[in-house]
Order: sequence, then structure tokens, then C-alpha cells
Amino acid sequence: MRSAKVPRSPLAGPYGHPFHPIAVTIPIGAWTATLVFDLLGLFAENPAPFAIGACVLVIIGLAGALVAVLFGLLDLSRIPRSTPARHTALLHATLNAGAIVLFAVVLVIRFAIGDRISPWALAITVAALLVLGFSGWLGGKLSYRWGVRVADESTQREGYIGA
Repeated sequence: MRSAKVPRSPLAGPYGHPFHPIAVTIPIGAWTATLVFDLLGLFAENPAPFAIGACVLVIIGLAGALVAVLFGLLDLSRIPRSTPARHTALLHATLNAGAIVLFAVVLVIRFAIGDRISPWALAITVAALLVLGFSGWLGGKLSYRWGVRVADESTQREGYIGA
């Protein structure tokens, strides 16, 4: 268990403060904003700016996801094999890979249709966000239930000792 708390390399972030949870905010935010832009574009007199904005947001999300994946794989490599935490981490990674593929499909659709809102892209975006939400819940389970890359309790206790 101790090995799951220690970073694989300095690139994964310092002890007790991993970079993966920080990096995931970029794709999650960009892809959530994609949905907002699509919904606004459905009701806008001129949907083109919203469609273009949504396309840019998908690209930002994909770029951010690549960074998050690299940090996540470093964290995954520290979780002992044949443990519930490892199985959960593998499911978390697989679901995230699926969401990335879905957003890549969305990007292809957006490039194909230009500056319009696509019902297919919108539907796939919603599906991908649902997958991402469940995967995020699993990521929370890894951190908050099993303490993956969270400081030991002895380190945590230091924050509650009076001066």
C-alpha cells in the first residue's frame, strides 16, 4: 500500500500532491463547456460561433487529456497488482480512454460538418461526459477511499497538531 502513495518519478508530482488530479480539470472543463456551447448553439440565431467554439474546446480537451493520461499512468504504475485498487484504476483508465475516443469521434464529426451544431456530436458528447463522470467517481474512490497518492495518515496528522 505504501508504494501507491509514493510518486513513480518527480514528473508525477511530489509526495502527497500528485499532478494527475490537477491535470484532469482541463479536459473535464473543456468538454463540459463543449456541451454548453452546443446547447447555446441549438437556440442561437447564428450557431456558427458556438459550433466553432465547441470544436476548439474539444481540441483543448483532447490535448489536456493526453497530459492527464501521462500523469495517471505514472500513478497507476505504483498501485500493487491484483488489488481492488489496481482493478479500479484499470477500469478508471479504460473508461477515460473510451471517453477520449468518443471525443475524437466528435472532433471528426465537427470537422466534417463545419460551423453547424450536429445532433450526433451533441449526443456523443453527452454520452462521453456520462462515461467521464462515472470514471471520475472511480478516481475519487481511488484517492479518498484507498488513498492512492494521498499522504500517509501520520503526515496528515501534522496538519492538525497545534503550535
